[in-house]
Amino acid sequence: MKKQKAHLKDKTEGFFNFSDYKKTSFKIIYGIIIFLLIMFALTAIIPILWLLITSFKTVNEINSTDYHLFPKSFDIMKLINLWNKLDFGRYYLNTIIVVLGAVVCSTIFNGLLAYATGILKPAGYKIVNKLILLSYMIPSALAILPLIKQITSAGMINSYAPLWLTFGANAYYYLLFKDYFEKLPSSLIEAARIDGLNDFKIFFKVVLPISKSIIGVVAIFTMTAAYSDFLLPYLVLQDESMHTVMVAIYRLSSSTTIDASEMLMLLVLSIVPQILIFIIFQKQIMGSAQNSGMKE
Repeated sequence: MKKQKAHLKDKTEGFFNFSDYKKTSFKIIYGIIIFLLIMFALTAIIPILWLLITSFKTVNEINSTDYHLFPKSFDIMKLINLWNKLDFGRYYLNTIIVVLGAVVCSTIFNGLLAYATGILKPAGYKIVNKLILLSYMIPSALAILPLIKQITSAGMINSYAPLWLTFGANAYYYLLFKDYFEKLPSSLIEAARIDGLNDFKIFFKVVLPISKSIIGVVAIFTMTAAYSDFLLPYLVLQDESMHTVMVAIYRLSSSTTIDASEMLMLLVLSIVPQILIFIIFQKQIMGSAQNSGMKE
């Protein structure tokens, strides 16, 4: 406790310092900030809790004018029966295939490009870097039509490859890698060249092994983006047996196969993996990739 007080007294940076906490006006401002933060947190949490609770209700309970927050019973068998009824594990398997392929492509392709422009720096690398930055300014929705035309002309409809490759050409992931690679000690690269390694071997045997932190950040971002992606899988994966979780839920929402209560349960199933990913990797998600860079 004494250590905490001493640390508070030494506080000189940030929005408030220790002397500010003694003033009534600053205490009021601090209280308002805490109140707003709590309200923002509740705004994000309450809809998820409501969805979870309501998904266990029957259709009659949902449509009833006599509203009750909690269902009459929390029957976990409802979830198991729905899973078996729709063979929902197949959609999760398809989504896992998409996510794993996207993670590999986003790591290898964006990493290689960042390695070239951030470490090797061949002739014209500045032009390449500016073109990538320019592409970052273009909304992804504008590129969807020419992208689909290219995928169709290449005969890649009903293939997971286009979904993987789109994450292998992501300007944001490239910038994360490039910023990290530029902070790596140049002595490591020079030592690897002296040992006779070529550029590709240096990337795979030297650069990647010491870049686990930024790879983890990119992998987490890729997992969440690939899992929640709807439009491109919807357009590319026209075979129902290849649908991902998001596409399957959209298709089922317009069918008579399930009722409103079961639809809510499917939404719960769809958000659980993302919540788990955030809980497990929240430090990496919230942390800055710049702080994980290495300097000589």
